[in-house]
Amino acid sequence: MSDPSDAPTILEMRSITKEFPGVRALSEVTLTVHVGEVHAICGENGAGKSTLMKVLSGVYPFGTYTGDIVYQGEVMQFKDIRESERAGIAIIHQELALIPELSITENIFLGNEPARAGVIDWTEASRRAVDLLARVGLTDDPQTQIKHLGVGKQQLVEIAKALAKDVKLLILDEPTAALNEDDSQHLLDLILGLKGKGITSIIISHKLNEIEQIADSITIIRDGRTIETLDVRAGDVNEDRIIRGMVGRSLESRYPDHTPTIGEVFFEVRDWTIQHPQIAERLVAKRSNLVVRRGEIVGLAGLMGAGRTELAMSIFGRSYGKYVSGTIIKDGEEVVLKDVQTAIAHGLAYVSEDRKVLGLNLLDSIKRSIVSAKLRKIVRRGVIDRDEERTVAESYRQRLRIKTPDVEVGVSKLSGGNQQKVVLAKWMFTDPDLLILDEPTRGIDVGAKYEIYGIIQALAAQGKGVILISSELPELLGIADRIYTVFEGQITDDFPVSEATPENLMRSMTSARPKARA
Repeated sequence: MSDPSDAPTILEMRSITKEFPGVRALSEVTLTVHVGEVHAICGENGAGKSTLMKVLSGVYPFGTYTGDIVYQGEVMQFKDIRESERAGIAIIHQELALIPELSITENIFLGNEPARAGVIDWTEASRRAVDLLARVGLTDDPQTQIKHLGVGKQQLVEIAKALAKDVKLLILDEPTAALNEDDSQHLLDLILGLKGKGITSIIISHKLNEIEQIADSITIIRDGRTIETLDVRAGDVNEDRIIRGMVGRSLESRYPDHTPTIGEVFFEVRDWTIQHPQIAERLVAKRSNLVVRRGEIVGLAGLMGAGRTELAMSIFGRSYGKYVSGTIIKDGEEVVLKDVQTAIAHGLAYVSEDRKVLGLNLLDSIKRSIVSAKLRKIVRRGVIDRDEERTVAESYRQRLRIKTPDVEVGVSKLSGGNQQKVVLAKWMFTDPDLLILDEPTRGIDVGAKYEIYGIIQALAAQGKGVILISSELPELLGIADRIYTVFEGQITDDFPVSEATPENLMRSMTSARPKARA
């Protein structure tokens, strides 16, 4: 296929400005996309990337923004998402819009069902579904319910759904954020395959290595403004160059400098064994042993499905699986953390990997979210002290640099990085001795990651212990003081970070040899 930069323009967004109460999300943003290219949009959390795409797709309809959308040479005034879909624009949001109880076929054609004489032709729908699934490389039975598919396959169903609508411009918002490495690569290959068939894609992603791999052009947005568009094909575009545009400066290091002050062991898990909640013969944690010292950041490394999250949740008040055996020692005494309330009372906190489902109530304000894990701290004579609630929330807003004009704002209005800061604030408010962080920087840009690393290090500097679960080995090597490896529910090794390398970590993440060091 010819160079996309020589192709005609499929989309121009001219001087797009979008305001919400108290904040200007977009200011005079411009964007030009050519037919048949993969065009990436990069920027920090809250920069306005998703807002821009919601303007384009009609989620924010004409009249709620200023500026022009020129699509295939015509000025468009989309009133809703159905109008943009009829024009050949499809958006796949980070939170997938599939209905779990319906089949693949029903989801693909929902609202777009083939019909004869006003009656849905399910035979034709099934036939077309098979063809569409083949186009995206999915071999599952089209009658399979969505709830039985993994997230990677659900992403493919979303793309098949877009192809069913004769898509010309495909928008993907953080499409690989929740995928493992293999599923991510399959999806990236599919996007390149669609490019080969003339379909234009706009992709929003914080995974800069993926952007560098598949993008033809990259538009960088910062603080709601277009900063620049980079031509990847011209060369000289690498991760450091993209980061400089995103944050307005070079990041000399991806991780803040950290000199740990590590004290004595204060938390210990011995011979911890947990059964799967539904499958009695399956153990999700097998005689696991770990220790945490005061001021120490302890990493948990493992491949997808290794059991890291299950181990952490089971330690945190037995909130996953069925307890079989094992002991928890805190400050030299055995403690029985029989539920989440008991775990919190004993100084444990757990930041879930799924902030939207398990970390936050998206109907709550920032203020209520921050105090929710330990309300009794601001209760006076049985009544919540509203002034104290606001004071606490405002102090965390400033301390963690949560980007919002007011703590009364709903958490659903925040970007992913700022939502994660609210979750951290919520658990910091409980004043924990041990903070368990499960994928705390997933779906977050490099600038926000740097800030969160600083928060983690500051907590450790106060003498607290941190257990950090991450699927990114460079992140563990960059911030942890010591790293345990997990394979099939078993802790297999324990490395001081000075001795850890990607190679020896991966070796211990893929074998069940016994733990080598205490």
